[in-house]
Amino acid sequence: MKTKPLTITLVVLIALMGFLYFFGPFYEIKEGQQAVITQFGSIVATDQTAGLKLKIPFIQDVTIYPNKIMSWDGEPQLIPTLENQFIWVDTTARWRITDPRRFYEAVKFLPRGYSRLDDIIDPAVRQVISTNPLIEAVRSTNVINQTQHSTAVMDANGEEIQGLNSLISTNTTYNPIKVGRSQLCLEILKSVKDNIYNQFGITVIDVLIRQIRYSDQLTQSVYNRMISEREQIAAAYRSYGQGKKQEILGKMDRERKTILSAAYAKAEEIKGRADAKAAKIYASAYNADPSFYEFWKSMESYQKTLPQFPKTLTTNMDYFKFLYSPHG
Repeated sequence: MKTKPLTITLVVLIALMGFLYFFGPFYEIKEGQQAVITQFGSIVATDQTAGLKLKIPFIQDVTIYPNKIMSWDGEPQLIPTLENQFIWVDTTARWRITDPRRFYEAVKFLPRGYSRLDDIIDPAVRQVISTNPLIEAVRSTNVINQTQHSTAVMDANGEEIQGLNSLISTNTTYNPIKVGRSQLCLEILKSVKDNIYNQFGITVIDVLIRQIRYSDQLTQSVYNRMISEREQIAAAYRSYGQGKKQEILGKMDRERKTILSAAYAKAEEIKGRADAKAAKIYASAYNADPSFYEFWKSMESYQKTLPQFPKTLTTNMDYFKFLYSPHG
């Protein structure tokens, strides 16, 4: 019977210890955290050091905030530039709570702090981008104007093709920037930094334009210009190729005529020598036996002419004398 009061006492002690643990005087601040201590809704203290801390139970409340650098990512905005060209601008920023007392009074909850950053940074980005030309948001320096851009086309031997390069060579000049993207980011930071700190106790470390993307209409315009440039270069290649083709064909035709002319001259020379040799043979044969020579030549003539005519009528018997007389 004595064990029952002891058990009840232990249960009460455990319950009391659990109650004191969750609702008692102790709370913990971890590394990278800071705390705001309130009493009946009023701020009585702030603490930015890590460790196990004490508070008055049931009277004081502790709100924990991060004490480290955090990132803010804005939603991409479609913003017109000074030339009224619409671009998508994606912005990011780094910030931290440096005055937890002011942050608690103005915001209290962390998600609401992100919302307040949206309300201030997004309009500042729109204001700066819309009052500057597109080129200022794209580039940060004028190094591109100091870079040598070579569009020379080389042949298989590594030598520059002068005829083709004269057709496709372009002198591209880029407009110099006066401000640049980096300076625009500094302008955005300058326009929001004091305002955000004074209102919410937030220090904005930097604001960066993370990405710039053309709108669909502007993208299509850029693509059309790129296509036009590529088509001009392709036409230059085709024109140069046609010129080289005609040059090669002309050279081949001249070489063909030269070869044929030399071959014709050599053939005529051979034929001349052959004709002279044949004439000499014919003369020898005629001198050896004139009557047989006449008979043989007549037979050759009959072989060539008579098959061409189905019937031959003539009063000139000299040509056919070897046909009508076996002795001629």
